[in-house]
Amino acid sequence: MNRLLSRDPVDIENILALNPRIQTHASLNSTAAKKVEKKHWKRNADKNCSNCEKLENNFDDIKHTTLGERGALREAMRCLKCADAPCQKSCPTNLDIKSFITSIANKNYYGAAKMIFSDNPLGLSCGMVCPTSDLCVGGCNLYATEDGPINIGGLQQFATEIFKAINIPQIRDPSMPPLQDLPESYRTKIALLGAGPASISCATFLARLGYSDITIFEKENYVGGLSTSEIPQFRLPYDVVHFETRLMKDLGVKIICGTGLSVEGLTLSALKNDGYKAIFIGIGLPEPKKESVFQGLGMEEGFYTSKEFLPLVSMASKPGICGCRSSLLSIQGTVIVLGAGDTAFDCATSALRCGARRVFVVFRKGFTNIRAVPEEMELAKEEKCEFLPFLSPHKVVVKGGKIVAMKFLRTEQDEDGNWNEDKEQTVRLKADIVISAFGSTLNDPKVKEALHPLKFNHWGLPEVDRETMQTSEPGVFAGGDISGLTNTTVESVNDGKQASWFMHKYIKSLYGASVPAVPRLPLFYTPIDLVDLSIEMAGLRFSNPFGLASATPTTSSSMIRRAFEAGWAFALTKTFSLDKDIVTNVSPRIIRGTTIGPMYGPGQGSFLNIELISEKVAAYWCRSITELKSDFPDKIVIASIMCSYNKNDWTELSKMAEASGADALELNLSCPHGMGERGMGLACGQDPELVRNICRWVRQAVQIPFFAKLTPNVTNIVNIARAAQEGDADGVTATNTVSGLMGLKADGMPWPSVGHSKKVTYGGVSGKRPG
Repeated sequence: MNRLLSRDPVDIENILALNPRIQTHASLNSTAAKKVEKKHWKRNADKNCSNCEKLENNFDDIKHTTLGERGALREAMRCLKCADAPCQKSCPTNLDIKSFITSIANKNYYGAAKMIFSDNPLGLSCGMVCPTSDLCVGGCNLYATEDGPINIGGLQQFATEIFKAINIPQIRDPSMPPLQDLPESYRTKIALLGAGPASISCATFLARLGYSDITIFEKENYVGGLSTSEIPQFRLPYDVVHFETRLMKDLGVKIICGTGLSVEGLTLSALKNDGYKAIFIGIGLPEPKKESVFQGLGMEEGFYTSKEFLPLVSMASKPGICGCRSSLLSIQGTVIVLGAGDTAFDCATSALRCGARRVFVVFRKGFTNIRAVPEEMELAKEEKCEFLPFLSPHKVVVKGGKIVAMKFLRTEQDEDGNWNEDKEQTVRLKADIVISAFGSTLNDPKVKEALHPLKFNHWGLPEVDRETMQTSEPGVFAGGDISGLTNTTVESVNDGKQASWFMHKYIKSLYGASVPAVPRLPLFYTPIDLVDLSIEMAGLRFSNPFGLASATPTTSSSMIRRAFEAGWAFALTKTFSLDKDIVTNVSPRIIRGTTIGPMYGPGQGSFLNIELISEKVAAYWCRSITELKSDFPDKIVIASIMCSYNKNDWTELSKMAEASGADALELNLSCPHGMGERGMGLACGQDPELVRNICRWVRQAVQIPFFAKLTPNVTNIVNIARAAQEGDADGVTATNTVSGLMGLKADGMPWPSVGHSKKVTYGGVSGKRPG
């Protein structure tokens, strides 16, 4: 049988089958058949799944927050850019979150990473492991919306991972003096104990300030502290820690591994005798807190503390920690994890990857009192960990030298809020392995002796000033877990950041110098920032090719000032005229187009505007130009001017603009909005003869360069450009705004329609092309 010409081939029909079809009747399937059928198509695990995917030895990223480029762009576009952003107030390192999110939305990924690393040298680690629901995300104003708060951690991870892939080093602020030109104080010997987040942060900021003799002493043979040893690979890969450590070492910081605090070796006194004038202690809390019921029990019996268990898992699952990678701990049977903090849930999910058949997370209080952040708890729940609240460890049952079970007492809260154990209510759980995650402390008398003469508080930790991070001993500072002030990686990073400034202040005082009252820590820089972006055009030198066109962003000179402060190289004023031609703008006059944002593909953007020329008089703009050139002599200010087809008007206005100090002029011969009716803008720009004559008039009047702004609303723009050239213009400005309507609604009404009367007019449609 011949194929019907009016029907597409099979391959095309198969593609078209993906589209919805008009139904001619209701479908019918049995419930029993659907129950069987859905199992072949469901992507999520069955609730009673007994053959779920095994997690053993699977250390792939499991974070819900991880984003790809498309997801990151869509998420960044949602940000409200709050004026008094609560997310920043909730971030320990005070990241300018809305700014780095805006950079991501603009696809300026380097700019986003630069902002992040400027305030947080461990920005990638924190993007991966920060308990954001308790920090920045917890303050997001979008929490009250259907879409929920911004995934700030995911966006931070996205931007910093892209920078990591670029593989370029960190450098000091290029505007600061070279190391060899700095005073002697910057060659002071500085020691940091422990190579964890607090020390890495502190050393980075000190090196950015210009200190050149900084040494970190680490007792282990790897760097990163708890980030390496106790945060699992599926949450924080070791190559991330290595990357951030390398950025620090790019600034000249030295690390000596295998050297920890000890009365026989490294002590505070020994360091001072070796000439170290400032010391930072960031050793964490090395010993676990253990309940009395576990006395005499160890790994041979099946008992682990989190301080023992997690490092064993990390050593086997994190490539690069050491040359001799150990085999993964093998666990069989049932595991009980004691505790309700983030570490407890890390132990639980890690146990599954070591082969555990079932994992019970047991804690003293209820679900509403769990200290772990929801995202940690939710991951454990998804991986089929079981939760048992209101249970307190009572006794460990050991048979044949191995743990076989644990007994618990039921806990209850009385009216005064105290938690009590009820000995009449007991629970016995069979178990092969018990992991205790009740926190950490500093108990080792040898370590405390090595820290002599520091004073310790009633918690057994060094006394630390909360503002300066200085201990009881002058010149000795502390941060991170050992300070007793922090609970998270990002808080440890901020401790190191805070301590760095006051260490700087202390060192300068030793040399009789002072520091600014308001801390000024240097930002993050790379060789990218040394690239010369300057260009020359029409005899003018632009520091970079980025500037503001004569449009809504230059409505006022204060907007231009902010642009220059932000680094833009040039700006064109909003087009102004002689006072006799002054206009009154309508409002609103610019809106986002219907095809803006990543929903329509990468780099899509469009606007509709009915923007007229400036409402401000020529005297305002001329004075503003003078002010801007006085304060920003290296920036280029171009005066955009417009007149009707009148030689005297063009001569007067161009001379006025030149006298104000403008570097160049733009002759607006393009504006299509309401100016054509006055014989200005578009009315002049569509006629080659008028364009040629206007350019000749201006050339006779001024010595500075000028550019003719062309309208695209002509059949052939080349003829207009040639006329401008014949009129001795130095160049032309090509615009992308054409007259038109943005769209029509389904009911036939134009869009946008403003106010109750739904007024509308055609305007200028503009946008950017992808790429």
